[in-house]
Amino acid sequence: MSSGMLALLAIVPILVALVLMVGLRWPSTRAMPLAFITGALLAMFVWNLPPKQVAALFLEGTCNAIGVLIIVFGAILIYYTLQASGAMETIQAGMTKVSPDRRVQAIIVGYMFGAFIEGAAGFGTPAALAAPLLLGLGFPPICAAVICLVFNSFPVTFGAVGTPVIMGFASLKEIGMQALSTQDPSLFFKLIGQNVTLMHGAMIFILPIFMLGFMTRFYGKNKSWSEGFAAWKYCILAGICFAIPYYIIAWMAGPEVPSLVGGIVGLALLIWLTKQGICVPAKISNGNKEEVWNFAPHTEWKPEWTGQIAASDVTEYKEHMSQFMAWLPYILCGLILVVTRVPAFHLKPIMQGNPMTTIVFKDILGYPGIKSAIDLLWLPGTIPFILVALITIALHKMNGAKVSEAWGTTCKKMIAPTIALIAAVSLVSIFKGSANNPMGYDSMPLAMAKVCAGAAGSVWPALASYIGGLGAFITGSNTVSDMLFANFQWDVAQQLHFNVNQAIAVVSAQGVGGAMGNMICVHNIVAACAVTGLIGREGDILKQTVWPFLLYSVPVGIVTCILCFAVYA
Repeated sequence: MSSGMLALLAIVPILVALVLMVGLRWPSTRAMPLAFITGALLAMFVWNLPPKQVAALFLEGTCNAIGVLIIVFGAILIYYTLQASGAMETIQAGMTKVSPDRRVQAIIVGYMFGAFIEGAAGFGTPAALAAPLLLGLGFPPICAAVICLVFNSFPVTFGAVGTPVIMGFASLKEIGMQALSTQDPSLFFKLIGQNVTLMHGAMIFILPIFMLGFMTRFYGKNKSWSEGFAAWKYCILAGICFAIPYYIIAWMAGPEVPSLVGGIVGLALLIWLTKQGICVPAKISNGNKEEVWNFAPHTEWKPEWTGQIAASDVTEYKEHMSQFMAWLPYILCGLILVVTRVPAFHLKPIMQGNPMTTIVFKDILGYPGIKSAIDLLWLPGTIPFILVALITIALHKMNGAKVSEAWGTTCKKMIAPTIALIAAVSLVSIFKGSANNPMGYDSMPLAMAKVCAGAAGSVWPALASYIGGLGAFITGSNTVSDMLFANFQWDVAQQLHFNVNQAIAVVSAQGVGGAMGNMICVHNIVAACAVTGLIGREGDILKQTVWPFLLYSVPVGIVTCILCFAVYA
């Protein structure tokens, strides 16, 4: 069978997911299992894999998914623990006191606070948490949703303590180690993380300036781009506050905590500098007086700006404890992650790959090479998230009812991700395992890669991020997008005869694309609409977020090309 026909058949499971989730608006809990079944049938009847081998690949995918699900569980658990203890409302209350200027609030809450929450929890949490906060501050609901969705981009590649990199590209770990001639599995992920920072770098500074201009142009009284652009110094300051710890951690420690540390350090520093009046935007002239920038009165808002929840209806946030105590669990998470990941502390060899805490599955159902491992001690879901969630019970003096509420809500929230992730990760195993077929056919990703490499040629590095964005748009997850397309991106690079560093750059562009795709993915848009009372208005929001998505792709493509054809050539 020709490569073209194999590629056409290989893309069918992805098209099934695309049509069902985007076209028919099915939830991923229904669409991804059908996509997996489609992939399994193709593996058996086109690639001629025995049913037992397909079953082994499904078990491999399920085991790999469990590792991701432990991280998701831990991330969601600590969030709902803080919500039940009153710490999250305390944090929100503190955020409202910094500045009355809406441009400043958009940066502090949507950009910096959102980056921190993404680094700590990921999985759509920033939009669900930051958008209601902006709503409570007086932002039009649709404006709050758009701002939080767009800003939930540059920190996403390192979201949920590096899950999109470490779990998303896990299928390439051994290939990468072999190509780099190293026995250190973290080196491959660290190189991806370093490339990612370079690709995100420009938009860390450009995006806030653009979005403030967008906000003042489409939601301001004077419909002026310049009123938002006038805050450019403050945007640059915010970018610096975030980028310095972000880059240091990514280049020295690895991909787990750059967004988390960049967010928490940058947030604290930016709030302090804002209170000192550093780079705070000047007041806007309004007739004969000057005033801080604000939206028009609610009576002047367009009807399509609001939904079921009006900004004026949002209750005020109360402080249930000190700000330090409220932030302490996240501070502990950051400290534990840094101490366990930075080589200087010498804890990494003890925690990673410890045979006493690692569950290994080798040669599943008797098939050599089909294997999986769950490293319980090294997974961020266990240490620090579940550990810190337990410590928080004592720190915040939580009673049994509150603890039960946090754990019960978390378990309920895990039902949908469990179904979707097991199906998605098992489909990835099918994709990868299709290489071991009796027909001598190319694997599913390699067949697609050959066609794409032949069509795009050397232009591919400029386009690679769009595949990541498409994956996030379809699946609602940067992690799952990377799982689906990691091998495909690597195979395209091999078809173009790229060296290992060039191939890693292409794979990194996939990770960045998945991050920028968060602003247009249906899952995140629905979540943002749910908390802002805009259900049914998803299309209106998508029409607005697609423009910053396209803007984001330009510098990412340029940097990827520079890395592939100048730095690593």
